[in-house]
Amino acid sequence: MSKTQLAHYIRTIISVSEKELDYILAYFHPLKPVKNEILIPSGQVNQRMFFINKGCLRIFFIQPDGQEATRYLAFENKFATALSSFITEEPSLESIQALEHTEVLYISRTDFYHLLEHIPVWEKFYRSYLERAYVHNTQRLMSFVTMTAKERYKQLLEENPIIVQRLPNKVVASYLNLSQETLSRLKSKV
Repeated sequence: MSKTQLAHYIRTIISVSEKELDYILAYFHPLKPVKNEILIPSGQVNQRMFFINKGCLRIFFIQPDGQEATRYLAFENKFATALSSFITEEPSLESIQALEHTEVLYISRTDFYHLLEHIPVWEKFYRSYLERAYVHNTQRLMSFVTMTAKERYKQLLEENPIIVQRLPNKVVASYLNLSQETLSRLKSKV
């Protein structure tokens, strides 16, 4: 599996020499999960960060009523991980699942932190990742508090239509914190 997409992505975030980039890329390994495969189950310590070359990863958790809640969806040229577990090394409350036949490159937590120690500019990459994750999660939380279901759906169509185009209604509904019935009604009206 090619590391070209990952190399390009890294270069959009930080300036690295060829030598540094080669060193970084050497720590990423290919994986091809099949549709619906769970890569990290809840209750397991998450030791991997994934870069999606092709396909989609979903980070989700099970609510007390047994319903799935999708926290994050990552398509091509994005990173995804159960970040709290990755940082704290405590069992993850979330699962990571491939929603399509997917091709990812992953780096272990040990190797990721090794890069932080040996490639100074990798800290800038990590800071950028953490900042984006914080902003994304804050905006999602605010949307649940301040927006109606219809407003959240319209925002999703404007900002990330690929989610509605590529994923089943069940996943889209769980991402928007709606029932499938409500999502169907919204789809017919918007």
